Amino acid sequence: MRTLLSRQVPLALAIAACTVWSAQAQTSSPSSSTSSGMSSPASSTGSSGWGSGRSSVLPYTQDGYIGINGGRSNYSLSNGPAGFGLSQDDSGNAYKIYAGGFFHRNAGVELGYLNAGTSHRLGGDTKAHGFNLSLVGRAPLGDQFDVFGKIGTTYGRTRTSGLAATGVALGKEDGFGLSYGLGARWAFTPQWAAVVEWERHKFKFSDGDDSVNLTTVGVQYRF
Repeated sequence: MRTLLSRQVPLALAIAACTVWSAQAQTSSPSSSTSSGMSSPASSTGSSGWGSGRSSVLPYTQDGYIGINGGRSNYSLSNGPAGFGLSQDDSGNAYKIYAGGFFHRNAGVELGYLNAGTSHRLGGDTKAHGFNLSLVGRAPLGDQFDVFGKIGTTYGRTRTSGLAATGVALGKEDGFGLSYGLGARWAFTPQWAAVVEWERHKFKFSDGDDSVNLTTVGVQYRF
């Protein structure tokens, strides 16, 4: 798990850094201005829609969107001491609803609620859900496609039930944890887009801190 973490976090940060570098290059490029010093229509709107004046539900941002995703989660928690013969299912049904907007052509912010579903372990259930705030960096790949990376924090709440005989701490926990992810988006109309994402969220559980992975697909409506 630590090896995967060490690979995925730098990748998410690299995508965000590349998108910011791309934005700076586009801003400083001579082709982004006309001879009168005004930005040309093509460069001001771009494939991302930046500069079109579209509103957002989040303050100080534009090119806003709302979305809903659904998919599967994967918990990386243990099933307690060996020898109890308890069945374990680390996967659950996951969903999230969110809203986002951009304060720069290639950089923005996203706020949402996520539910990671239920993992069956310890002779009971483990559940996790929470609110996420992330910085988003995006890089257009054409008029309709873009890729993005995100990094932020999740305030999560968890509940673990099971057999007390396992000796594993049970109960409720809450707190903040690191989150990050990668994804791609296809705008099949000016307002609607399909999105696929992979995310990792750190939660506090009664038997220790651990991560939950979410793999989801969804739709976004852009204002």
